[in-house]
Amino acid sequence: MDYSRIIESSETHRNKCAACFRQFNKLEHLVEHMRISYHSGHEPTCAICRKHCRSFESLREHLIGPLPKQECRDIFAYRGCKFCLKVFDSPNSRRVHQEKCQLSGLTGMIGRFSSMGLRDNLTIGSRGAPVVALACKMVGGGSDGSLDLCARVCIIDEHENIIFHSYVKPPFPVTNYRYETTGIRAEYLRDAIPMRQVQRKIQDFLCNGEPMWTIRARGGKARILVGHGLDHDLECLQIEYRPEKIRDTAKYPPLMKTSKLSNSLKYLTQTYLGYDIQTGIQDPYDDCVATMRLYKRMRSQAHRMEDYPLASDPQNRNNFASWRQSELERMSPEQMLEISRSDYYCWCMDSLYTS
Repeated sequence: MDYSRIIESSETHRNKCAACFRQFNKLEHLVEHMRISYHSGHEPTCAICRKHCRSFESLREHLIGPLPKQECRDIFAYRGCKFCLKVFDSPNSRRVHQEKCQLSGLTGMIGRFSSMGLRDNLTIGSRGAPVVALACKMVGGGSDGSLDLCARVCIIDEHENIIFHSYVKPPFPVTNYRYETTGIRAEYLRDAIPMRQVQRKIQDFLCNGEPMWTIRARGGKARILVGHGLDHDLECLQIEYRPEKIRDTAKYPPLMKTSKLSNSLKYLTQTYLGYDIQTGIQDPYDDCVATMRLYKRMRSQAHRMEDYPLASDPQNRNNFASWRQSELERMSPEQMLEISRSDYYCWCMDSLYTS
């Protein structure tokens, strides 16, 4: 009998990551893996085998992809929700849940009302709006019409009520109204609010009376801003806002395709909310509602709710520092996972500060 192989196999099993289940020949390799992986309780996790995944896309592949884990796939097919990827005690529980989990699109009076001209409830200090969503629709400028110019902007609150919805008069001539997707005509912008005025109103509303340089990640009066591709929207609006207060569904790691590639809002809405948007002429109100619903779904995740520093924060940088190597190698994989920290801010933590 080859005892060396048995020993090596048991050692490899002992050096198995408690989060992603990768196995290593040496404990020092597991420590290095934990140092760079940033596993934490805030990662999307399979409810069946408890494997941690970097994103919901990875978890979806694990459960229902082309090559899923067989045992997890069989259970998930019977008791799992294809939208939020949770697993329930019975098919009936799953059915009842999924009827609520699959949301409906905005049709009828709500959708039509959102398109009816100016709606301006931007009031500094107004209660009940610590979180707002913003979306823009762009027309084209420049000689070839490729320069994005904001021509319509919408802001809603958490309850999908319109706070501000208006056409915007761009600072440069429009050479392509992109009517097939925007529905915007020249006459709609003729008497629209000038860009500079819209910029000031929105900036003041977001800061909510708080100077930009005093805005902090948690607490304060400044509002949390939700959207998809907000860097581009804010640039076109010529607005600066603190990144600590921005929740962008295009840049949130659990919702991304890979660490560098974003999913489209159309895909995220169809896959995680269960309905279609951006078909035909597009309304920024629909985009606002979709991003707010995605944000609230991410915020409502049941994770450990103790406050924690990010792996990138100075006070947390040494959790897996090289000078702790001998101490780390005495830990079990579960203990290492316990002290590991996320390298992104999980939106579930917002529930501590916005409730």
